[in-house]
Amino acid sequence: MPINSRAIEILLVEDNPGDVNLTRLALADREINVNLSVVADGVEAMNFLHRHGEYHQAIHPDLILLDWNLPRKDGREVLVEIRSDERLQRIPVVVLTTSQAEEDILKAYNLHANCYITKPVDFDRFVQIVQSIEDFWFTIVQLPPE
Repeated sequence: MPINSRAIEILLVEDNPGDVNLTRLALADREINVNLSVVADGVEAMNFLHRHGEYHQAIHPDLILLDWNLPRKDGREVLVEIRSDERLQRIPVVVLTTSQAEEDILKAYNLHANCYITKPVDFDRFVQIVQSIEDFWFTIVQLPPE
């Protein structure tokens, strides 16, 4: 099914409830129909992606927004697992995190993140960035089929 004829599936891996709410707000009332699934840590993210346990009916995401600093299993470990799994490796992963550390940026790209974005602290700027991510990945880019 072509991506523009169905809801876009985004998996947000984020442990900060405030950032989850901001992301929901940024994606609301847009022309693109988005279904946002949220998990709070890296273990849940991998369970979602592998459809284990409570996530046995999870939808394959079209895009993953991945926080870098997560409990139980951090974003680095999640990215390694995604990129080493043939069924998951083509899913675009946007690292969306507070870290501006050069070593984190280099590590993300070395692990084949599609891009690295530092979360702004300003509400309007945060909304603008999330909407720009959505616009870029779902109106400009040609994504691989599932």
